[in-house]
Amino acid sequence: MAEKVLMKGNEALAEAAIMAGCRHYFGYPITPQTEVAAYMAKRMPKIGGVFLQAESEIAAINMVIGAASTGKRAMTSSSSPGIALKSEGLSYLAGCDLPALIVNVQRGGPGLGGIQPSQSDYFHATRGAGHGDFHMIVLAPSSVQEMASFVFKGFNLAEKYRMTTMILADGTMGQMMEPVSLEMGEIESYDKSWCACGGSGERPRNIVNSLFLKAEELEYFNIKRYEKYAEIEKNEAMYEEYMMEDAEICIAAFGIAARVSKNAIDEARKMGIKVGMIRPITLWPFPKAVFNAAADKVKAFVSVELSMGQLIEDVELATRCKKPVLLCNRSGGMIPTLEDVLNKIKEAGGIN
Repeated sequence: MAEKVLMKGNEALAEAAIMAGCRHYFGYPITPQTEVAAYMAKRMPKIGGVFLQAESEIAAINMVIGAASTGKRAMTSSSSPGIALKSEGLSYLAGCDLPALIVNVQRGGPGLGGIQPSQSDYFHATRGAGHGDFHMIVLAPSSVQEMASFVFKGFNLAEKYRMTTMILADGTMGQMMEPVSLEMGEIESYDKSWCACGGSGERPRNIVNSLFLKAEELEYFNIKRYEKYAEIEKNEAMYEEYMMEDAEICIAAFGIAARVSKNAIDEARKMGIKVGMIRPITLWPFPKAVFNAAADKVKAFVSVELSMGQLIEDVELATRCKKPVLLCNRSGGMIPTLEDVLNKIKEAGGIN
């Protein structure tokens, strides 16, 4: 059995990035992800890597574009307002078909909001990360172990499909401490003949570009990109099921909300209420098929969120509104309690 180390989520993620071959980190401090940058500042110089605290979040994402263009594993991290500032760069990464890993340890908003945990960047990550037609692969950890292991998964998926992967964690995941194994698998190798690495004479020079002045040419690349997205939706959607075998009520939740929900499910089961949970691990691609299948079996769904209601829309779309979907939520940095979730389960089941 692999040895486990007690680590904070942000630091486990940073160490995992180094183990996954990341040697280029560009960031800027903002709570609650500052420990990622602080950890990289200490470790990168010792291993021959590059740590650079950019003058702004905008500068950091553009540095990622530069490093990713050469085929190197590059990463940046921030929290909600900082990620919003990176939106243009995220679109440029997509337009250039560049692999990169972006980490968002979410805080409450809108605006400067607060420094407490939130899940209110769901729409930004899955719907509107930047201008134009594009998607990112979005991974949602619910433990410190997943904060680390999703780094390996994220880099591998990014390089496999030549696109951005985002780890979307709520602030709780970044700040909590848990035992974590840092033995997380292999660094997968993918073709990088596309990258720009100078005129060595061994192959033609590549130009990394997202500008297409001919409308037909831009349309062609957008269509090809969406063919790739369809392949990802078919093959890469990930989820966890919990007590769904005989469930009559299904909870949808991710991150810290999923952990609270598991406790509420255990309590509800003691009362004889048949409830289970589907936890989407990939928020994009969203695991539509498993939710649609569940809609043929359960009486109702409950979406548990740290937002004003964003995940709920994907649940409704995936289930095609076959069954009612109730919202159990807190916002602004508040976390739903076990009692909050349990009361909503009872409401969904028509129990007084």
